[in-house]
Amino acid sequence: MPKITVLPHPEICPEGATIEDAPKGVSVCRTLLDNNIEIEHACELSCACTTCHVIVREGFDSLEEATDDEEDLLDRAWGLSSQSRLSCQAILEDEDLVIEIPRYTINHARENR
Repeated sequence: MPKITVLPHPEICPEGATIEDAPKGVSVCRTLLDNNIEIEHACELSCACTTCHVIVREGFDSLEEATDDEEDLLDRAWGLSSQSRLSCQAILEDEDLVIEIPRYTINHARENR
C-alpha cells in the first residue's frame, strides 16, 4: 500500500502529514478526507471544479494520465504546475506520493468554516 506525504499547508495541514498504508485504487482527495485533512472539494469529487487541486512533487508518473476534462479544469487552477492534478481524479497506485496543497483556490469562500 502506498504512503502519501502531505507537505505543510498553513491552514489545512500546518505540520504536514504522512498517511501510511493509503488504500490503492482510491482517490488522493478521498484518502486525505478520510484521514482528517480537510482539502477543499466543492464539487463533491465529481471533476467539476478545481478546488481539490494538488501538486504531486514525487510519484507523479505513477498516476494514470489526466483525462481531457481534468486537463481543461486544471487550466483554471491557481498555481498550476506541470505536476498538477485534481486530487479527486488522481487514483493511488503502488508508488508513494508527496503532495503539496496550493495555498489558494479559485473559491472565494471556503466551505465548513
